[in-house]
Amino acid sequence: FAAGAMIFIVVEEVIPESQRGGNTDLATMGLIAGFIVMMCLDVALG
Repeated sequence: FAAGAMIFIVVEEVIPESQRGGNTDLATMGLIAGFIVMMCLDVALG
């Protein structure tokens, strides 16, 4: 339940808020880089 709640908060609040500022490209690249790092750590440590 907690993971679902966190995903909802990120999708509904954090991502749109980061896109509202002037740095939309930087926010998108940060999101992609964070996802790639997360997946690499999952594969390496999982």
